[in-house]
Amino acid sequence: MVTITKEAEGYLEALADELTISPTRYEQAVARYESLGNWLHREASTVKQYDPQVYSQGSFRLGTVIKPDDENGQYDIDSVCELAALEKNQLTQYTLKELLRVEIEAYRTAQAMVKPVGEGRRCWTLEYADGAQFHMDIVPAIPNGTSTRLLLEARGLDAQWAGTAIAITDNKHPLFYQTTTDWPRSNPKGYADWFRSRMAVVFSRKRRKLAEAAQASVESIPEYRVVTPLQQAIMILKRHRDQMFADRKDVKPISVILTTLSAHAYDGEETIGQALVSILTKMDQFIGFDGIKYHIPNPSDPLENFADKWAEHPERRAAFYEWLQAARGDFFYAAQVSSRQMITDSVAPRIGRSLAERARDRVAPRPATSLLRPATAVSATAAATPTFPSEPRVPGKPAGFGGI
Repeated sequence: MVTITKEAEGYLEALADELTISPTRYEQAVARYESLGNWLHREASTVKQYDPQVYSQGSFRLGTVIKPDDENGQYDIDSVCELAALEKNQLTQYTLKELLRVEIEAYRTAQAMVKPVGEGRRCWTLEYADGAQFHMDIVPAIPNGTSTRLLLEARGLDAQWAGTAIAITDNKHPLFYQTTTDWPRSNPKGYADWFRSRMAVVFSRKRRKLAEAAQASVESIPEYRVVTPLQQAIMILKRHRDQMFADRKDVKPISVILTTLSAHAYDGEETIGQALVSILTKMDQFIGFDGIKYHIPNPSDPLENFADKWAEHPERRAAFYEWLQAARGDFFYAAQVSSRQMITDSVAPRIGRSLAERARDRVAPRPATSLLRPATAVSATAAATPTFPSEPRVPGKPAGFGGI
């Protein structure tokens, strides 16, 4: 059993704070996809009639995004543009992707963006000016909740989160150019709902305590400003992973695996040190093996296996366990040390010396409101799921679970 010192707890809290993006950066990211959503609803839009809804996915949505290691590094804004009034049998993946390309290209021109629109397998990419340090990946999508629910139920699988599923484009899909109901699936809203459920009790308790301390209503405390030990632990583990595999990016454990296993292993711990120890102790227990393949099912779509590449690339599985062993060694040792400098030296090799020392220097007695994220003027719920209704509107400033 790992005993965690109060010095280690303070250090880990400071480390998570160092990794957290600033409110300004967060608001800038929200403004990017909100601006695109408003563009798609302008009078001249060629997709307005399809009720386009733009929202974040990935780490911005989950509240686990971290600052780039390099101060000049890029922030990836992962977003979805869901044309809610369309169905799979009405068009091809190619047609949907082209519909969005035309509008995104027009948006780029109207915004005087110099860099051309980029194309990925599943998305279009907008590259902002160098000083902005942002690029945004936009995945074209249409609703797929009913089909996904029926598919999962027919297989006897959990369909609890299926209602928000989407069908997405993939230019490597064999039916990319054909009208069919067989599309690639995704469910970023469902995954985020599952993730939130794993920390719901602690989140509510902390939000309520913050409200009491501020002598305010719970509703007045924006969700974005409340950070849980699960989110903090994931941010730290992602940076540890990034540094460890800086020169081996081809085998680096993917964020969705770290996030999924961490959320499974999290058991409502109230402090970041307790959460880290619990997660690192138990996370590999949630990896299945059927004698042939390893399985890490997507909680929002159990037919998707996040470890599906491990069979073809066993070096990726080996890299995950190599990372897990290193993380256990680094953080289990650090958790039991009382010397701030010894904690710093123990984690510095695999989180970066500069970051480790900034966290050391940041450590100080923290007020009861330390679980409050830096204040912003934005509202939490809207940034969690910013959407753009059919009628024109003047957008507010949302905030919430942000783009794994």
